[in-house]
Amino acid sequence: MDSNLIDELKKTIKGDVQTDEDTLKTYSHDASLFEVKPQVVVFPKDNEDVENLVKFVLKHKNQYQNLSLTGRSAGTDMGGGSINDSIIVAFGKYFNSPPVISGNTATTQPGVFYRDFEAETLKQRLIFPSYPASRELCAMGGIVNNNSGGEKSLQYGKTEKYIKRVKVVLADGKEYEFKKLKEEELKKKIEQKDFEGEIYRKMYDLITKNFDRLQKAKPTVSKNSAGYYLWNVWDKENKTFDLTKLWTGAQGTLGLLLEAELELVPVYKHQEMEVIFLRDMSHLGQIIDTVLPLKPESFESYDDNTLKLALKYFPEFAKKLGIFGMFEAGLAFFPAFLQMLTGKLPKLILQVDFTGDDPEVLRGKINTLREKLKPLHPVTKVSVDSAEKKYWLVRRESFNLLRNKIRDKHTAPFIDDFVINPHDIAEVIPQVTGILDKHPEFIFTVAGHVGDGNFHIIPLADITNPNVRKLIPQISKQVYGIVSKYHGSITGEHNDGLIRTPFLKEMYGEDIVKLFEETKKIFDPQNIFNPRKKVGGDLNYSMEHIRVDW
Repeated sequence: MDSNLIDELKKTIKGDVQTDEDTLKTYSHDASLFEVKPQVVVFPKDNEDVENLVKFVLKHKNQYQNLSLTGRSAGTDMGGGSINDSIIVAFGKYFNSPPVISGNTATTQPGVFYRDFEAETLKQRLIFPSYPASRELCAMGGIVNNNSGGEKSLQYGKTEKYIKRVKVVLADGKEYEFKKLKEEELKKKIEQKDFEGEIYRKMYDLITKNFDRLQKAKPTVSKNSAGYYLWNVWDKENKTFDLTKLWTGAQGTLGLLLEAELELVPVYKHQEMEVIFLRDMSHLGQIIDTVLPLKPESFESYDDNTLKLALKYFPEFAKKLGIFGMFEAGLAFFPAFLQMLTGKLPKLILQVDFTGDDPEVLRGKINTLREKLKPLHPVTKVSVDSAEKKYWLVRRESFNLLRNKIRDKHTAPFIDDFVINPHDIAEVIPQVTGILDKHPEFIFTVAGHVGDGNFHIIPLADITNPNVRKLIPQISKQVYGIVSKYHGSITGEHNDGLIRTPFLKEMYGEDIVKLFEETKKIFDPQNIFNPRKKVGGDLNYSMEHIRVDW
C-alpha cells in the first residue's frame, strides 16, 4: 500500500493505523502454521471507524483489487482465519468494554477476552457454555465468528445456539442488526429498496429454492464449522428467518462484527468426574453407549502421548496448580509415572463429567455408570469437585505444552478438528493415526470430545523440512477422505480458514460449494471481507505461506 493511501487511511478514522515492522510481524501470525504479512494494521476506535474503513476500501477497490479487510480479535485461530495480506482490523484495543448483562443475556464487543467476559457473568452465577479450550487466550469476536465449541458442547451445543442478535457493518459501509424474524417481519425486510432488502430477498430465494438440497447437505454429526450454515436460516415449520445462524461461524467473510447478544446458562454448584483408563479401544463403542444416556456435561479423552507429555514436563505442568495443587497432582499422577516406566500407560483416558446442584444425584450417576461398566473391566477413578482439575489440566493444556516444550518441532494443526459419529471412533482413529505412523517426520497427540466424536490430532514436525511441507496437503486429503467416507465433518470447532477451505468440495460437493459462493457474492460482491476463507480457497497459496520463521 503506497504512502499516499496510508496517509488517507489515517485521516479516515479516529483509531490507530500502524505499518511498523514489529506490528506487521505480530499480525502476520495467529495460532496456525501460516504466515501472511499484512500491509497495514488498523485499530478502530468506534463503530463509525468501522463503517469508514469499509467505505475507504469501496472507494479504492477498483484501483487496488487486492484491498481487503480482515477482522481479528485475539488471534488464536488455528486455521489461519485471522491473517491476510491487506488490512487487518484489530478489535482488541478499543472494542473491549465489559459486557452488559441483562437477565440471562449478555451483550459484548468482539475484542473482549473470554476470561474477562466470564468474570462478569459469574458474578450473576451465569456462564457462556460454548467456550473453547483456549478460554484464557481467546476473545468473543473469534468465538462468534468461528462458531466455537468446547468441553461443554456435548450438553449445551455450540455458539450458534446462543446468538440472539448481532450488530454488523456490511459491504455498503453501513451498520445493520440481524436477529430472528417472524414471517411478517421478513416480508417487510424483503420489500425494502436498499442493500439490506436485497440481501434478504436474495438469501430467501437461494435458501427456499434449494431447501431440500441444503437439508440433505447438512452434516449429520453433532458439531460442524465447515462452510456456511445455509440449512439453519429458514425454519420452514415455524416460519422464521434468522441470519444470525448464517453469520455465526462465517469467519468474518460477510462483514465486520460490532457486538453480539448472547444467551447465558446457570452455573451448577457441584461437579464429579469418572476417569476411565483403557488399554485399547475395543470396548469404546459400548462405553459410549453406556455413558451418553446418563447425560454428562462433558465426555472428553486424551491419549497416552498426551499423558506422556504431561509427565515428561511435570514440574512446569504442576506449577499451574499452585503449591498445594502440585503436591496433590504429584500424588495423583505417581501411579502414572510408574506405569510409564514399566510401559503400561493406558492407551486412552476418558473423562466423564457430571454437574448439578444435588451431589447425591451426581454420585448416583457415577455409581450407575460403574455398575454398568463392570462387565468390561475397565480401570476407573472418581474425582470430585476441585480434585478433577488435574485431569482437566492435562486435557486443556496439552496444546500449550506441545507448543512450548518440543523445541526441535512445532505444532502443525492441519487435521486438528474432524468430527465423526462416536460409534465410528474405534474404526476411524486407528486409520487416521495409521496414516501419520507411516511418516516418522511427524509425532502427534490425540485428544477430543469423545461424546461428540470430535477429535483434535495435533502433529508436531520440523516445518522447515521441505518433505514435511509436501506431506501436509497429502495427509490432509487422505484424512478428509476417511472423514467423508464416514459422513463426518472436516471441522467441528476450528472453522475453515486457509487450511480447510480448499477441502470443502471434498466434504460437500461442487453444487453446495457453489451455493456458498453465491452467498458470499450476495453479502460481499466486491470480495472486501477476509478473502480466501470459506470460498475462493487456494491450496497452493496456503502451502506457500506456511510459516518458517519460528
